Amino acid sequence: MILLDYRDRRPIYEQIVERFVELMVTGVMPQDSQMPSVRSMAVELSINPNTIQRAYAELERQGYIYSVKGKGSFVAENRHIMEKRGEELLKEFKTLAEQARSLGLEKERLHAVISEVYEKMVGEQPGIGRTQTQQRQMKADEAAELQKQPKAEEAELSIGQQAEQRQPTAGETDVTQPAGYGKASREEGATL
Repeated sequence: MILLDYRDRRPIYEQIVERFVELMVTGVMPQDSQMPSVRSMAVELSINPNTIQRAYAELERQGYIYSVKGKGSFVAENRHIMEKRGEELLKEFKTLAEQARSLGLEKERLHAVISEVYEKMVGEQPGIGRTQTQQRQMKADEAAELQKQPKAEEAELSIGQQAEQRQPTAGETDVTQPAGYGKASREEGATL
């Protein structure tokens, strides 16, 4: 579940916090799901339980988890997590944009990179990067397409069954013969 990089200069508890936040933001750990116990995480990662406890305390301080006495820790409301993480990313992005500008990168080039990332996301996951209006339009288009397709019952009928179900129009005459007509004719011919 969580992998640690022992070559990373950051403290281990910060790495644990970061990994859990990633799992929560991506939806791997949904809202109100129970966090692993401190003891089980310590055994799994082969580290001191105090390090796990410190990571959990930091997650709770930041609002990512909440504790229930005697029950353990649980993932906080997803909306809050997404908003908080979004604000953090916007701050990081602003810093990166300032650095790019100081290096002389053109605004159009930055826009192209952002557009490329969003287009890739849209291609991989339906609904990501689209507005609610665009998503509603896509659903309406899909519904219209389904209505155009023949119903499964009609598609499974044989050509003969479709001809039997079709009613002749006023100008047409019914050329279908009743069942057994040919058989009776052959039998009469045989007796003649």
